[in-house]
Amino acid sequence: MSGFIDCHCHLAAQDFQTDIDEVIEESKKTGILALVAVAEHAGEFERLIELSNKYSGFVLPCLGVHPVQGNPPQEQRSATLEDLQNALPLIEKYKDCLLAIGEVGLDFTPRIASTEAQKNEQKKVFIEQIEIAKQFDLPLNVHSRSAGRPTINLLKEQGAQKVLLHAFDGKPSVAMEGVKAGFYFSIPPSIIRSEQQKLVKQLPLEFICLETDSPALGPVKQERNEPKNISVSCQYIAQIKGLSVENVMEATTQNAFKLFPKLQKFIRI
Repeated sequence: MSGFIDCHCHLAAQDFQTDIDEVIEESKKTGILALVAVAEHAGEFERLIELSNKYSGFVLPCLGVHPVQGNPPQEQRSATLEDLQNALPLIEKYKDCLLAIGEVGLDFTPRIASTEAQKNEQKKVFIEQIEIAKQFDLPLNVHSRSAGRPTINLLKEQGAQKVLLHAFDGKPSVAMEGVKAGFYFSIPPSIIRSEQQKLVKQLPLEFICLETDSPALGPVKQERNEPKNISVSCQYIAQIKGLSVENVMEATTQNAFKLFPKLQKFIRI
């Protein structure tokens, strides 16, 4: 099956409110087979399900509570158990059409989580969502900013199985602990200007997936990113690894099928 899988993008973001049809069409023209669309908070859940119904077999939804809550102009803050409680009824309602639980994880950026109490509550929110993923037999789509080691350690402690660590910003040595646990790592187009180049050099290809994190982490800083830029990630990984673009595309797509068992069932080519 030839084509890309974007394993992590934010199609419910405000940035795509006015031209989502064009964005989806451009994605298909680029050779993308599926968009794995994640949520950040309960307010995005219905929009994501609506998009997955409209673009059935192409937009595949993941619901979860991100460790950072609050959209501009609101001030961003650390996630709480109350945020999760508000989200749980919708996760339960839509569990059968979900590809994964996400975006979930830890964010220990000082402006978000400056106290141990905030970090501990984030961990509780994360642990509960790991349990939900186990209960529904779903993979986890995971955020880990400034918290690479704590995130991987917690996933291992909780016995998480199918895990994608997106845009991992931790040390390559820490990432290799995730590889030993069987976790996958997805690489966005921002790799062309980021420290992730060191990570890609060390990661075995059989544990690499592609993502865009659209509308963030594009090839050009401060410009809106789109799923069509998935090819940038693929080309740059191929360059770093000394492989053909076709080899990287095929390997990362096969990795996505292994990571997300329901992908084969949901996708429509």
